[in-house]
Amino acid sequence: MSLKKSEQLQLSDTYCHELVRMDHPFRKINEFLDLKPILDEFKTLYSKQGAPAIPLEKGFRMLIVQFLENYSDRQMEQALRENIAVKWFCQYELKDNTPDHSYFGKLRNRLGTANVAKIFNFVVEQLKKRGIVGNTFTFIDATAIITKTALWEERDKAIKEGIEKLNNDNVGNYSADPQARFGCKGKKKFWFGYKRQVAVDMKSGMITKVAVTAANASDSSGLKHVCPKEGMVFADKGYCGNKVEKELKKSGCHSGVIKKNNMKEKNRQKDKWLTKVRMPYESVFSKLERKSRYRRRVKVQYQAFMEAIAHNLKRWIKIEERISKVCPAS
Repeated sequence: MSLKKSEQLQLSDTYCHELVRMDHPFRKINEFLDLKPILDEFKTLYSKQGAPAIPLEKGFRMLIVQFLENYSDRQMEQALRENIAVKWFCQYELKDNTPDHSYFGKLRNRLGTANVAKIFNFVVEQLKKRGIVGNTFTFIDATAIITKTALWEERDKAIKEGIEKLNNDNVGNYSADPQARFGCKGKKKFWFGYKRQVAVDMKSGMITKVAVTAANASDSSGLKHVCPKEGMVFADKGYCGNKVEKELKKSGCHSGVIKKNNMKEKNRQKDKWLTKVRMPYESVFSKLERKSRYRRRVKVQYQAFMEAIAHNLKRWIKIEERISKVCPAS
């Protein structure tokens, strides 16, 4: 005898937990990540009057999934409807109604970049308490965040108005993102957008600090945003200079910055060693998203925080798996 549709849904709800395989990454994240203490601070973001809102923990779990899987808002809407593991992680039952794509933009605006920064720092602190993240060695580098790959329409508009060429002095008047700028790495690698400064703990490969600056800002000028308070800092030639040395000394850090070739005090053997030591952590930067999802620096900073949280959770899973193999539970 076949079950009615409503009975099938209720039966599915009963077994929803079992439908997600035991070794699924979402289960592991759910096991060791407790966001309730920090999310409780943001309850005042919602009014007590009116219709009940989606609980903030549910909402932030959706944002985590979105960046773990690199979903757009519409793709996230579809995943919530169709993916059982996503439903379970976001605390929905099979028959529950899930929000549409417009919810995620509203949640981002309500939560704000400053609060996401607090959540990111909270996650990092949890990692430190578990002994996963250390304070001894930190690798710092900068990567490009591209807002737009070509500006032909903006260039044509500027030419019509008598501007010979677009540059960082006038591009803000024509670009859809007025805060984006042209950046250059070396002599030939140009991009339009922003620059992401990242600090990586060399014990775990976790991101401990992240900041978004203008694309035309020097790497060294962004050090103050991501410099740790102790330990040794490893960085490439872009961070070489007296200002960097002063900033490191001010923060109580030792310098592991590679010297430029034309500097008299350059020790080639030491710099060769520094390059080998930091090489394994270059992969962190290659995996970060290069394209901006949003416009304006504050929203791109939000993206950088969420991508860093997603990266840390993925690394956390791998580290916990290694620990469990070495020290299996009795």
